[in-house]
Amino acid sequence: MRARRDGRLSLEQSKRLSRARVLGLATALPILLEDSELGKLAAVILSDTGHSLAAAELPALPETANGDYYKLSLEWFAEKTEIKDFVGTYLRCVAKVPDFDTYFDCLCELHKRRRKYERILSAQPLPTMLQVAPRSLLEFGIIATPALASWLVWRKWFYDIDNRAAQETGYLFEPILASALGGQPYGARNSPIKRVSDENKGRQVDCIVGKDAYEFKLRVTIAASGQGRFAEELDFAKDCRKSGFDPILLVLDPTPNARLSDLRAEFERSGGRAYVGDEAWLHIEREAGPTMATLIEKYVRRPISTLDEHTMDLLDLFVSVERDRSALHFRMGQGKSEHQWTIHRAENPALANDAAEEGAE
Repeated sequence: MRARRDGRLSLEQSKRLSRARVLGLATALPILLEDSELGKLAAVILSDTGHSLAAAELPALPETANGDYYKLSLEWFAEKTEIKDFVGTYLRCVAKVPDFDTYFDCLCELHKRRRKYERILSAQPLPTMLQVAPRSLLEFGIIATPALASWLVWRKWFYDIDNRAAQETGYLFEPILASALGGQPYGARNSPIKRVSDENKGRQVDCIVGKDAYEFKLRVTIAASGQGRFAEELDFAKDCRKSGFDPILLVLDPTPNARLSDLRAEFERSGGRAYVGDEAWLHIEREAGPTMATLIEKYVRRPISTLDEHTMDLLDLFVSVERDRSALHFRMGQGKSEHQWTIHRAENPALANDAAEEGAE
């Protein structure tokens, strides 16, 4: 028998909670969050925002975490904890904490993507020699054959894992920023912004708030996309202006180059604005309000800036594999800077295809 909607929830609240629970149920790596896991995420939010409920309503966070989600293990979240009435607790949180529902949506999305990526690390198959052998022609005879065979396999697996990480981050990053700004992303099919070159075609947009149309970028590089792609990026500002929207460019990496200068100038020429580096972060946090600004600072800006402090620290890398390939062991650095971890393996052949498997979501 199908579960009925809890009558205490509005239709919109019911849909939001349903979306918060699941990720990719029709894909090779489905994720479903139970009430106990949702309750722990709600407890994190109360800690983040300096609020509390009756002690019995939500699980206590481990003291060692100091209220920091990133210090809580995925195993702790997965441990079953009794939550007597999660819906009632959720509604009390919504009433108590401004923007709790949006914060909850974003933290659930972050948590689901982390859960999924943990499974990707375990399930992503090591490539077959058939996949990588042709690439050996570039190094055959330069590197000993047994070493070259392993080098090709390791290299391709790292490449596959990095592609998956980029894919998952893309699905996560832009929606969080859009939610924090109080807006909504649009795909090309439903976008209110039409192309100047063809008014029958819509233009994908990262976020629309009122009449502001946002383009989010982690960085703008001088080389990567080629002239055709860059012309397409310049056209975004013109398309917005023609469609009655103000184009706004947000670039989180302030590294200067000619392409970034050209893009910024085009947005401003089209009646828009550009925010780069600290200006971009400040704009997001100012528009987000205090609750969502907390989320952006704790879960997006701070981790990125912390990693940036170690840009020049390239540690030595050591990798070993169990004979039956049931686990991969990693060691970074040596001595006091040594860090070790293990990935337990259960390969899923469905992930051998390089194409994204998100489409079924």
